[in-house]
Amino acid sequence: MGQEQLDNKLITVEEAKTIVESMVKALKSETIDLSHANGRTLASNVYSTVYIPPFNRSAMDGFACRKEDLPGPFKVVATIAAGVQIEDKLEAEHCYRIMTGAPVPDGADTVIMIEHTIASDDQILFTKEFTKSNISPKGDDLKPGDLLIKAGTPLKSSQIALLASSGITQVEVYNLPKVGIISTGSELIEPGIDLDKGQIYNSNGHQLKARLNELNIDASNYGVSPDDYDSLKGNIEKAFKANDLLVLTGGVSVGDYDYVPAIIEELGLEIHFSKISAKPGKHTVFASKDDKYILGLPGNPVSTLIQFEECGRWILSAFNNSAFKALRIKSIMACDHYRKRNDRFELFPVRINDDGKVESLSYHGSAHMHAISIANALLEIPIGVNDLKKGDKVYVRPF
Repeated sequence: MGQEQLDNKLITVEEAKTIVESMVKALKSETIDLSHANGRTLASNVYSTVYIPPFNRSAMDGFACRKEDLPGPFKVVATIAAGVQIEDKLEAEHCYRIMTGAPVPDGADTVIMIEHTIASDDQILFTKEFTKSNISPKGDDLKPGDLLIKAGTPLKSSQIALLASSGITQVEVYNLPKVGIISTGSELIEPGIDLDKGQIYNSNGHQLKARLNELNIDASNYGVSPDDYDSLKGNIEKAFKANDLLVLTGGVSVGDYDYVPAIIEELGLEIHFSKISAKPGKHTVFASKDDKYILGLPGNPVSTLIQFEECGRWILSAFNNSAFKALRIKSIMACDHYRKRNDRFELFPVRINDDGKVESLSYHGSAHMHAISIANALLEIPIGVNDLKKGDKVYVRPF
């Protein structure tokens, strides 16, 4: 599709997501040690190789006995600590003092809580009505062959623990993508240099690199490229060749110096969309060539962040052969909220207060970085909605 046609085609957020997920191909995979797998995404299903727990395990400190012998009294034979296995079968009217996590001896089918017993010399008596066994049976959590974690799952500490508990030392994960960042605009300079008239500091490059680092990706920040066609083209071409994904900020709208769409086409990429029905971030460009991709984001910092959290996350997830789904929770408006136009889906910076309700922030548009810096969620406002009243049920996306 040519740029002239694209300029007149406004697509929905859902349509844009479908395009991204259909175009982006998964990266290759590698097998790595579990100790290095935190934050990586599984490329294949992982199955349990052991029983968890691997034996009938005491769920608490108490006395292991036979239910048929209750309420006792019982003769205490010995103490079983965690890691100690008793080979002898438990005899009638006998019991073992047992610690949490210890193997339950053969013949025992009940663990009596210490608090529910009366001790006398080497005997105990059960003092309360029996309600449950207090034993975690062998394989109660998992058995060999059970699915541990699905392919496409980003590994966190809890999943690492689960894998380790099954004795797994290596996992197959998708390669980390190479991501480059270029901030476009002759008005931009890097922090640390004195501002001249008409100049502003480049925040987008630092914002995106930090966000990618949070996602376990060490992106290359190529800095600022001025609004000079030939210079910008050369910088984009070089960075595009070196990365799986190149993220550009600025230069994607319809101004006299918005060169990015034309340069992308001249470099032989196919532009799949350039306008989405979203606020902020209407002018967002997605293009590809030879399994490499460019995401062109608006220059205003809030637009950059929000559309990266939309389109950028879709691309990164597709690299891992999975579909990104933003965390959405139901909440209630703590105040009234009004917007003038309702023709685009909007993500608005808000705070979820201590009562779990949504408070609007003083927000002056997509260049207002202070608002996004104190927000802890984005409020979803559907197309066609102008007014939100105090007490209305809404969806928000914590971040």
